[in-house]
Amino acid sequence: MPKFAANLTMMFNEVDFLDRFDAAANAGFEGVEFLFPYDYEPDLLAELLGRRGLAQVLHNLPAGDWDGGDRGIACDPNRVGEFQDGVGKAIEYALALGCPQVNCLAGIVPRSVSMQRARDTFVDNLRFAAPLLDDAGIRLLIEPINTMDIPGFLLTRTRQGRSVISEVASANLYLQHDIYHMQIMEGDLARTIEGNLDVIAHMQIADNPGRNEPGTGEIAYPFLFDLIDGLGYEGWIGCEYRPKTTTEEGLGWLRDG
Repeated sequence: MPKFAANLTMMFNEVDFLDRFDAAANAGFEGVEFLFPYDYEPDLLAELLGRRGLAQVLHNLPAGDWDGGDRGIACDPNRVGEFQDGVGKAIEYALALGCPQVNCLAGIVPRSVSMQRARDTFVDNLRFAAPLLDDAGIRLLIEPINTMDIPGFLLTRTRQGRSVISEVASANLYLQHDIYHMQIMEGDLARTIEGNLDVIAHMQIADNPGRNEPGTGEIAYPFLFDLIDGLGYEGWIGCEYRPKTTTEEGLGWLRDG
């Protein structure tokens, strides 16, 4: 089976966030990810990781006012300075947590901005961020997201991700392949993963519909996990799903795998 990391933003919501590190370790996870670390001091999070021997495998760049509806700011030409400041903050946290990669959410295209200008801004921001992160030993990822969950999101398909990676032309830019999002937008998951493994540095999972744990929907996860293993994928797979009942009750797919 591949290496699975608990997403502490979505899983173990039965307890407070800072208690989810212990909950994940007790459930057998060796790695964790979450959306954002920035509400907490990096030394505190590092202590929680170190106490249980957990690997921090991913977090996102600062993405604006999440509670206010932002879903990333990298495509907004009016917020380039804010984006650039966020790169430095992400590097600070990733280094403190020993996190080898960060994800850049492209964001929702502002109504006053054309798609082309938004894409150009996204590319320019990635060209700014990629070498700085590379100098710090941190991979930069981008993630296509489905337009049902986030209408208006700039980056929505695997081929768009590859096109952006090609245009940025940095050796330090990779794809985060979220199987749930791409099932909604594309389907044909097995061939998409196989055909893009050269640029995929991280994967995430949830079943569809519902965004619950594997085994609750239409995606043939046992087949995909065998395929991913057979392809030689060595990265982590983040469990970015909402447990249908409790987190523990929903882990049968992992224990039986």
